[in-house]
Amino acid sequence: MYPLFLNELTPQQFLTDYWQKKPLLIKAGFKNFIDPISPDELAGLAGEEEIESRIVSNKDAVWDMETGPFEDFSHLGEKGWTLLVQAVDHWHPQSAALIEPFRFIPNWRIDDLMVSFSTAGGGVGPHLDQYDVFIIQGQGKRHWRVGMPDSSLKQHCPHPRLLQVSPFVDCIDVITEPGDILYIPPGCPHDGISLDPSLNYSVGFRAPAQKDLLTGLADHLIDQDITGRRFTDPERQIPESVGAISEQDLSQVQDLLRQLVDDKNFAAQWFGSYISHAKHELDATEPDPHYEANEIGEYLEEGSVLAKLGGLRTLYYQTNPAEDIQLFINGDRFLVPVTELETVKKLTDQSSLSQEDCQHFAADNGRLQLLTLLINKGYWYFTE
Repeated sequence: MYPLFLNELTPQQFLTDYWQKKPLLIKAGFKNFIDPISPDELAGLAGEEEIESRIVSNKDAVWDMETGPFEDFSHLGEKGWTLLVQAVDHWHPQSAALIEPFRFIPNWRIDDLMVSFSTAGGGVGPHLDQYDVFIIQGQGKRHWRVGMPDSSLKQHCPHPRLLQVSPFVDCIDVITEPGDILYIPPGCPHDGISLDPSLNYSVGFRAPAQKDLLTGLADHLIDQDITGRRFTDPERQIPESVGAISEQDLSQVQDLLRQLVDDKNFAAQWFGSYISHAKHELDATEPDPHYEANEIGEYLEEGSVLAKLGGLRTLYYQTNPAEDIQLFINGDRFLVPVTELETVKKLTDQSSLSQEDCQHFAADNGRLQLLTLLINKGYWYFTE
């Protein structure tokens, strides 16, 4: 576990003063930091077909970007390049532990852990992100400059797949050392250049745009074969122009769309399924053959411990305390009795189930059936 020190701030003070407002340097945010992964291990992940990776290089002021998988790095030389691997928390449990200290932000907002290895002079150039990020310095040192949002900044592409930003005025100019953390809100320009071979860990946050939400809503309607209400106009009058869309008609169309999302129960079903679905592939392995509930019960009674699959999104929604709980796990929705809020929180708020937690599931057949289903999906697995 990595205890987080927020410059003597409480998590709530950080949220009030900095979250989505201004960048923050957190010196020694993780004291006595030890890298959970080595550069060689990261390179090994970058060689896997199902794991998203890329290399950004800058040689003689010429930018280039390659996408993985990668089998060989020898042609890149010893300077001026960076390997970036997405969703490392899905594949490397030790690295996934770096996300846990930041779970004072709700689960649905957390995206993934990106890990990068840079040689001296390596970086991706000055750029903007449209999401919050905590960047943890691992081995080595890196020179970071971070600025405040500036509408006058211009974005450009030094490479067709690489978006950078024009020179900016910095409010943070620092050399980060192992355990230092930079918090960077959306829209803040930043540029990090490695001073020697270094590792960085980026805890990114999900910030769906309206386009993403509408696309997800449309997919949900199609998948669930939901037609919804149709446009009606029983009070139609003769228009002045048959080519015009009237204000009344447009308002009625807007109301028709609003009626969908104004239904809290429907909105929860759609949003919970949409936002709990992993963006990157999970390292889920179903047991073969599947377990029976009585087998799982015996293991739990014997003192087993279970871990949650890295990158698994677990969320819940309860309209009011008298109604069943909607539990969302990687896009799947489960209705759980209102009396089982403690059970739901164990599945959503914890990264593992202790022996005591397992006894809780073994004590009730409904809980045991649910846990057996999740184990058979590869979402939870035995560690002892």
